[in-house]
Amino acid sequence: MKTEEIRRSLVEKGLKVTPQRIAVLEAVTILNNHPSADHIIEYIRKTHPNVSTATVYKVLDALAENGLIKRVKTERDIMRYDAILDKHHHLYCSESDRIEDYSDEQLDQMLEDYFRRKDIPGFSIEDVKLQIIGKFRQT
Repeated sequence: MKTEEIRRSLVEKGLKVTPQRIAVLEAVTILNNHPSADHIIEYIRKTHPNVSTATVYKVLDALAENGLIKRVKTERDIMRYDAILDKHHHLYCSESDRIEDYSDEQLDQMLEDYFRRKDIPGFSIEDVKLQIIGKFRQT
């Protein structure tokens, strides 16, 4: 996502365009590996050495609450962030804490069909996201 796209996205969501918001959203997009707040802070401080940790956390919260990024919680209770908003699932490595995106239209359809038939009483499903836990084979 380029800086101008980031600016447009912030404006479309009614958020004030600030250097901190641009830097954080840019970092999540560029790092593209479901970075933690610590990784984002480390990346941002290379070009914005005075940005505070609290500011980064506030910006991450604002971006997630406005649907510009998604939160991804790992099995180790570490919050990570994802700039890819298209429907996808995650492959989570229990050894390395690595997260990879996983898209499968057939799986999506199967889940959608299953839950439509299941019709959980008193509950309306908005979305289903899987975190598939395992270990990546070394190649």
